[in-house]
Amino acid sequence: MEPPMELLSVEEMASADKAAIAGGVPGERLMENAGAGVARHIVERWSPRPVAVLCGPGNNGGDGFVVARHLAKAGWSVKLALLGSPQALTGDAAIMAQRWDRPIASLDANALEAAALVVDGLFGAGLARPITGVPAALIERLNRDTAPVVAIDVPSGVDGDTGAVLGIAPRAALTVTFFRRKPGHLLLPGRLHCGEVATIDIGIPADVLGGISPRTCENTPALWRAHVRLPSLLDHKYSRGHVVVAGGAAMTGAARLAARGAMRAGAGMVTIASPPDAVPIYAAEMAGVLVAPIARPADFVGFLEDPRKVAILVGPGNGVSDATRAHALAALATRRPVVLDADALTVFAGDGEVLARARRGTCVLTPHEGEFTRLFGDRPGSKLARACAAAAETGAVIVLKGGDTVVAAPDGRAAIAANAPAWLATAGAGDVLAGLVLALLGQGMPAFEASCAAVWLHGAMASKFGPGLIAEDLPDQLPAVLRGLFDDTASD
Repeated sequence: MEPPMELLSVEEMASADKAAIAGGVPGERLMENAGAGVARHIVERWSPRPVAVLCGPGNNGGDGFVVARHLAKAGWSVKLALLGSPQALTGDAAIMAQRWDRPIASLDANALEAAALVVDGLFGAGLARPITGVPAALIERLNRDTAPVVAIDVPSGVDGDTGAVLGIAPRAALTVTFFRRKPGHLLLPGRLHCGEVATIDIGIPADVLGGISPRTCENTPALWRAHVRLPSLLDHKYSRGHVVVAGGAAMTGAARLAARGAMRAGAGMVTIASPPDAVPIYAAEMAGVLVAPIARPADFVGFLEDPRKVAILVGPGNGVSDATRAHALAALATRRPVVLDADALTVFAGDGEVLARARRGTCVLTPHEGEFTRLFGDRPGSKLARACAAAAETGAVIVLKGGDTVVAAPDGRAAIAANAPAWLATAGAGDVLAGLVLALLGQGMPAFEASCAAVWLHGAMASKFGPGLIAEDLPDQLPAVLRGLFDDTASD
């Protein structure tokens, strides 16, 4: 069963805990359920073996005491090592320590001796400073050893909100978290430290989310599937969306990839607006795509006067030029959905306010990290925070690309992708993605959902092909991916 798609910040998770306790669920029971659930996942995956449970001085350590007790009860050989003294523990963690009736070792260099599996209960998701001292030395050793690590909530050292690694963090084989995952489970580099992530029910009622109203989620089909406009028998090429791709004169492959992606994603018609010298290249290689000669920006303005051209993409292979800037501004002035990618972002480097002022309708910006920095500056904060801030400032949907692509809407909603394989790190893959967004916008999907769908489909297409992927392979994987999503849905 898929985990819930909502992602809770560290603060929001604390609010969920407090709401559950205020509603009559004792904190002691939540901790007991958490530790028992971690132990259950361990027993399901590994045979009994010597295990070291490393406990910190807070609630994460309290969970560790429960894990240790349940594993010992199941017949495992358990060594529990605590950072600090048992007398210093407070609250529910102190209660769980009292229920542990076996020796408590000090967290020192001998804590991992003879361990064939290690449970990391040192620090929770809200760690505020880098790990140092003995805990850091033990984690460094864990990352050299072969014993699998099971992390409670998050691997110690991973920031639950940002995915940043504070000094050092173990590379877990399994992370067991509670109620809902956190952004740090999906954002890089934290995701690389989590291994498999299991989300378990510990007794927090789902209705506490009503008082939290989380704005961030994992990008899954559950988020946008209902917004996909499937074709009807009454549809024709214009009702399916006539979309425009601005093509360049030299790097023609970028626009061709975007156009093919748009065609596969269901656009009823695609026109590449091309410099006259490049028209023969586009016309010869793109059967089924129209090509319109555009000699100067004024021609592009006139070309877009046709109201049947319902969505516009500017940027891929266009070149960093005044013409590209003019084309982008002309597209934005139409009030129709616009996607700006690649060179159409770079031409506004350091001038993001111009885009915000020029936007008249729906706009999606699809930068990678370098383009984002050129456009908005070198901002502090997590990838999620930076994308959300840029969306709020520009009024555009931001698709901040990478292995953990973040889609952020101006209204504060955000989605983090976790399905993109490493094979997508290939030239031209972003052009295909821009074409997917374009086609979905042209079919009437809202911008946030269209962008989320395009990002997820892009990752699924790459996974479908696997090793050896090049950008040209991506569009032809889309039909099989779509069949998997919609085979149970009949057209009208």
